[in-house]
Amino acid sequence: MTSRAVDDDITRLIDAERLPASFRETVEHIYAPLASAIAKHIGKVRQPCIVGLCGPQGSGKSTGAATLRILLRATGHKVAVVSLDDLYLARDDRLQLAKTVHPLLATRGPPGSHDVALGHDVFDRLLHPRETALPSFDKSRDDRRVEEEAEIFAGPADIILFEGWCVGAVPQDSQELVDPVNELERRSDSDAVWRNFVNRALAGYQPLFARIGYLVQLLPPDFEVVSGWRKEQEAKLRVRTAPSDNKRHVMTDDEIDRFVQHYERLTRHIIEEMPSRADAVVQLGSNRELKQLDFS
Repeated sequence: MTSRAVDDDITRLIDAERLPASFRETVEHIYAPLASAIAKHIGKVRQPCIVGLCGPQGSGKSTGAATLRILLRATGHKVAVVSLDDLYLARDDRLQLAKTVHPLLATRGPPGSHDVALGHDVFDRLLHPRETALPSFDKSRDDRRVEEEAEIFAGPADIILFEGWCVGAVPQDSQELVDPVNELERRSDSDAVWRNFVNRALAGYQPLFARIGYLVQLLPPDFEVVSGWRKEQEAKLRVRTAPSDNKRHVMTDDEIDRFVQHYERLTRHIIEEMPSRADAVVQLGSNRELKQLDFS
């Protein structure tokens, strides 16, 4: 892919995602060096690589993955993108967990709401010379899309970009689970059943995360900015969603504040624990600007 083709693809991405023109500078100073480092790593290991991209809600993971795909394809690599969000359990399965384990498990997102076996299967398929139907989750229906609606990737992939809010995260020590971190845990999980279940589920994600060969973290300045970022996303949805479109419920600010509390404990843990072991850390500003790229 020529530099002109890359420039055209970046232009289309900016238009599609309604990104500011300054995003080109972000590509030059952050994403281009990061793509170069990933390509160099793959050249050293001489085998396909799963690249983990971890960042909290609203941090720009999907945009980052799309940008890296453009840049890495330009180096001659076949690149697939898999989102942790697309590995959610079916709605009925999550409702069953909510009924039998804890009501908070009806909310998708935290560990325990994903199909880890599906993740392994998708990675296995993508790394072999076959066509793979990429999993896809329809948030408007809160359920999986049927396979007939899936994007087809012709393998094998040289690089799998695996993005998600807790990709690469490790469990907390049991002692850290004793005290609630927010009002949601105090009111709805006073006996710590939910947070202990989530932590044990995250332990079960570790074999999947162990397949990551290069880990990138989008690091916010603190947890407090995350709720604001999520509110910005919902505000955009309010503009884009027609009054007659009832498929996608757009959350109010109060609903967002409660929703984000489901992610708070593990997000704080990731912010504190992951930077020391990530291969690359992208420092974010309070307005989601990508400020600095650091390599381990």
